[in-house]
This record gives sequence, C-alpha cells and structure tokens, in this order.
Amino acid sequence: MVVFLIRSAIFLGSAALGLWVASLLIEDVHLTASGFIVAVVVFALAQWILTPFVLKMTRQYANAFIGGVGLVSTFLCLWIASLIGSGLEITGGVVTWILATLVVWLVTAIATLVLPLIFLRNRLDDRQGAKGGKGKKDPAAPTA
Repeated sequence: MVVFLIRSAIFLGSAALGLWVASLLIEDVHLTASGFIVAVVVFALAQWILTPFVLKMTRQYANAFIGGVGLVSTFLCLWIASLIGSGLEITGGVVTWILATLVVWLVTAIATLVLPLIFLRNRLDDRQGAKGGKGKKDPAAPTA
C-alpha cells in the first residue's frame, strides 16, 4: 500500500514537473498558482485513463504508431486540462501545442524514471537490510 501511494505521488509529481517546465520554457503556456493543483490532478487523471485507451486503439488500428502513444495521450491530456478549470492555459497556435506536448512528454518520461530511483531507493535499502543485511552499508556506522 505504501509503495502504491509513493508511486501515485511520483505520477502526480512527474505531471507537475512536466506542466511547470512547459510553462517556463514556452511563452504561450501559462499556469496559475491558484489552479496549478487542479491542472496537475486533471492532467494526471486524464493520463491515467487515456493512455491505456490510446494504446489499445493504436494496437488495434495503427500498430506502426505505437511509439507515438505517449505523445498522443500527452496532447489529449493537455487539451483536457486546459478545458477544465483555469489552471492551465495554452494560448498559442499549433506550434505551441506541439512544443508543449513534446516538453511535457519528455519531462514526465524522465521524471517517471528518475523520481522512483530517488524516493524508492530508501525503501529498497530497508528491505535489503531486513533480509540479512545485504543492502548498502552505512559508512557512518561504527564497525565492530
């Protein structure tokens, strides 16, 4: 249960990072402080729901495009998050939407890989330590 909660927090954190970085790098992507959390939750929920659906549809009708599933679902999630609430606004044209999709997709992909290494490493070390001390040794621990 704890790992599920940590993974959920990592999923939300990666969405938050992706949206935040896109708002920093792309002039026509705007996040409001008051609506940021709503935008992140809407984006993350849409991603959680849409990605399996887009993947299934791609496998069924356009198998050659499976590699683009993440980009398509990211675009759809940005669109949905921009429609719901006022936390995310993308005011530019097609180029802005494409750039926002690429930035959010790339940042969330990297964050999804890196954040578990940071936050779940301690849990893994604790488990290995409980299984007979085969985990990393604490260099500050006194030696006998």
